[in-house]
Amino acid sequence: MRKFLILIIAIFFLSSVANAQLWKLRRYEIAAGIGTTQFFGDIGGFSRNENILGLKDITFHHTRMNLSAAMRYRILDDVSVRLNLALGYFHSTDARGSNQTRGFESNTIFFEPALIGEYYFIKNTGENSYTIMRGKTGASKSFLSMLDFYGFAGIGGLSYNVSPNELLKSEGLKQHGFTAVIPAGVGVTLIYSGMINFGLELGGRYSFSDYLDGYTSQNLKSNDIYYFLNFTFTYKLKTGENGLPSF
Repeated sequence: MRKFLILIIAIFFLSSVANAQLWKLRRYEIAAGIGTTQFFGDIGGFSRNENILGLKDITFHHTRMNLSAAMRYRILDDVSVRLNLALGYFHSTDARGSNQTRGFESNTIFFEPALIGEYYFIKNTGENSYTIMRGKTGASKSFLSMLDFYGFAGIGGLSYNVSPNELLKSEGLKQHGFTAVIPAGVGVTLIYSGMINFGLELGGRYSFSDYLDGYTSQNLKSNDIYYFLNFTFTYKLKTGENGLPSF
């Protein structure tokens, strides 16, 4: 009889833990990221007849670094919202492209705050296991069972300051400002443990400005765009009884 009662209590406990679900117990997450920035503006790049699908414009010459930090709130199991902050550099140069003789070059430092919504279209199957709920790693689970795939979109702003070379400076164009941007992209997250995630995220930004590199061309009518490819680290905070994060 005693063993039977212990079994019933154990089943009830495990059932309660499973029903709680990890995302409800840890709705708040803080994240940090580091990665590359690829910029597509009016300086550098090849003309369309030389550049199939724009692939030749993806180059190390226009690649720089960015750092990011975020605070995420899990609204539902597959829906989240986050406040994202990014800081980094853009680089533009005519050294490689269809305008090498022009000789323009610029470096841009930027700060980007953004409010982003996330939808997880493929959810992991191991997050709510007992070991993960206890904060342990998912080493005993298969790699694929611990992956989340998501898409994201939002609205943000970009504060930027351009440092042009002497040839570009002589054009006398806009060198600093603030503009709206629209971020969108996809990402994948590895549920390493009940408290820690690792991830990889690719996101593009459409800018409402054409001066992020300090120059606008009469031959190009589209605004500037840029991409982030970031590795991310996420730490999940406990949700207190009052619904606020508990540190």
